[in-house]
Amino acid sequence: MKRINLRSDTQTQPTPEMRRAMAEAVVGDEQLCEDPTTNRLQAKVCELLGKEAAIFLPSATMANQIAFAVHAEGGDELIGHHLSHPFIYEAGGPAYLSRIMMRGLQGARGMFSPADLEAAIHPAGNYHLSRSRILLVENTTNLGGGAVWPRDQLREVCAVAERHGLRRHLDGARLLNAVVASGVAAAEYASHFDTVTICFSKGLGAPVGACLAGSDELIKQAWRFKHMYGGAMRQSGILAAGALYALEHHVERLAEDHANARRLAEAIAAMPHISIDPDCVQTNIIIFEVDPHFMPAAALASRMAECGVDFFSITPNSCRMVTHLNVTADDIETTIECFGDLLS
Repeated sequence: MKRINLRSDTQTQPTPEMRRAMAEAVVGDEQLCEDPTTNRLQAKVCELLGKEAAIFLPSATMANQIAFAVHAEGGDELIGHHLSHPFIYEAGGPAYLSRIMMRGLQGARGMFSPADLEAAIHPAGNYHLSRSRILLVENTTNLGGGAVWPRDQLREVCAVAERHGLRRHLDGARLLNAVVASGVAAAEYASHFDTVTICFSKGLGAPVGACLAGSDELIKQAWRFKHMYGGAMRQSGILAAGALYALEHHVERLAEDHANARRLAEAIAAMPHISIDPDCVQTNIIIFEVDPHFMPAAALASRMAECGVDFFSITPNSCRMVTHLNVTADDIETTIECFGDLLS
């Protein structure tokens, strides 16, 4: 039985062409800035995001944690959505590594308003309070169902942060999904932020890697934390070549993932025991509710796995599916058939 893997876009496998590029990569010591392929990747990311410098790292989680370290001191406060990746899935890293507070905001689909941010920022000069220091925005939103921040809302939120002297970090692990879905250039999104994380091992299909981009000064600081956190990779050009190939060949095809996700969402929305608004599926993430009187979400995921379709439950009553490079339109039709058989 062929398995259809909808657990995450991190499940992608490198294509034969990507493997070939990796095998033939010219390498050197990246800690000495002598790996030519890594240097090419970093330059390409700078061009893509309109930033002065970039640093290649093993993961987007490390990129986020290094950004927090260069922006804040112990006792400072980071403000972001309470469901964003650094709040939920980074193992308490901000508290442990940077000793910073985390203020989680509410808001539909992983987003919040300028007024929400304004109300959360502590007034300057009150030494009884932690210093509000970092604004975190996740675009697209992970547990927000792959939502894309509206351009005006993002600009206004960042303007509030800038007015109060907050550093601004964009967790753009899936930023290029937002770019393809919205038509807004990556550099325009990035222009509102001091630092930007971009990941290559999700929808772009590379096996490993992320970049953190920002000013020359901030990325020089990031190099120190990269070494401190164990991020030295030496002949990293083998990995950077996969990321380069992904940027050159796999960006526009993200639209296929978005179309597959929308097709799947529209189909299951018409089925019993499932609740989802297909219009909320903008990119490649589908989050749907399961009627608890029918069965728990984990049981539904287990039953679908018996049919060869793998995805995760994320709460007792909800599941998450993610389309990606290795999920075809035919796989989506098979998945719809399996849902129909089970839910009917």
